[in-house]
Amino acid sequence: MKLLVVAVGRLKADYARLGCADFFQRAGRLLPVEVVEVRDAQRGKGGKGGKGGDAERWKAEEAANIRAALPPNCTVVALDERGRTWTSRDFAGWLETQQVRAVPAVAFVIGGPDGLDPALRDQADRVWALGPGTMAHELARLVLAEQLYRAASILAGTPYHRD
Repeated sequence: MKLLVVAVGRLKADYARLGCADFFQRAGRLLPVEVVEVRDAQRGKGGKGGKGGDAERWKAEEAANIRAALPPNCTVVALDERGRTWTSRDFAGWLETQQVRAVPAVAFVIGGPDGLDPALRDQADRVWALGPGTMAHELARLVLAEQLYRAASILAGTPYHRD
C-alpha cells in the first residue's frame, strides 16, 4: 500500500520543510510515501486571500487540482477540523486494516489557506481532524508527517511510539 500526501501549495517556512522532509523520509523507510504538491489558486496580489476574496472559487479550483493528482481507486482522507480524531494507535490500526484489505493507495488531502472545498471533503472516504482547532497549512502537513511516521513505526514494532 502506498501513502500519498496531496497538499495545496509549497512549504515556505523552514521548520515545516525540514520537519516534513525528516518525518516523510523516516516513514518512507517503513511504508511507501509520496508527497504531491498541487498548485494553489491565484489569490491576487501576493497570493493572499483577505477581504473581498473569492474563497469558494479558490477552494473549488484547488479541489480540481487535488482530484487530478489522485490515483484511481485510492482511499481519500481529507484533513479538516470537522473530522474525526484518532489516537495514534487507532490511526495505525486503521492503516493496517487498509493494508489487509489490499487498498492500493491512501491519499491524505490538505487544502490551501482557505481550507478544503466542501464537495471534496464530503466525497472523501474519511475526514480526519488533527485537533479541534484550525491549524496552519504548514503545521498540518508537519503533524501529518509525524503521525504517518508514528503509525508506520507502531505497525513495524519499532520503539518510536511509547504508551
